[in-house]
Amino acid sequence: MNFCSECGSAVVLRVPAGDHLPRHVCPDCGTIHYQNPKMVVGCIPEWEDKVLLCRRAIEPKYGLWTLPAGFMENGETTLEGAARETWEEAGARIEVGKLYTLYNLPHINQVYFMFRARLLDLDFQPGIESLEARLFSEAEIPWEEIAFRTVRATLEQYFRDRRTGSFDFHFGDIRTR
Repeated sequence: MNFCSECGSAVVLRVPAGDHLPRHVCPDCGTIHYQNPKMVVGCIPEWEDKVLLCRRAIEPKYGLWTLPAGFMENGETTLEGAARETWEEAGARIEVGKLYTLYNLPHINQVYFMFRARLLDLDFQPGIESLEARLFSEAEIPWEEIAFRTVRATLEQYFRDRRTGSFDFHFGDIRTR
């Protein structure tokens, strides 16, 4: 950050009084510009023994497979964001279920919330950010072509839970790329 979004003056990086972390501070108007982690929300859309994956049409990880997910928008809940991302990326109508995984990625300042979801029908098609949207059984998952570690960890946990029939909530940290 170079300039204050309130008054346009150049900002400086310093620890404000009463704080413990360096922040971008405007010396002219006094605004402290906090930067917080980005929230990523998405779904595991389920149909029978299969899950819906999307092949990315955008960077990063162009051409690789992922669960439908993306950055949460202001003014929406995590459930609304997960449903919106699934619609935008896969054109899929879903019923969002329980929160399934939460992964912290402190090295890139992101938190991932992945929900289980039930596909309402098979009328889906890739959205503008996807090259392809397709159902996969566990044996069909292109494991070497999964775009993100969070998605791989979520899918691995999902299929472990599927084998036991017990879907608990899972959370953890992914600290490196």
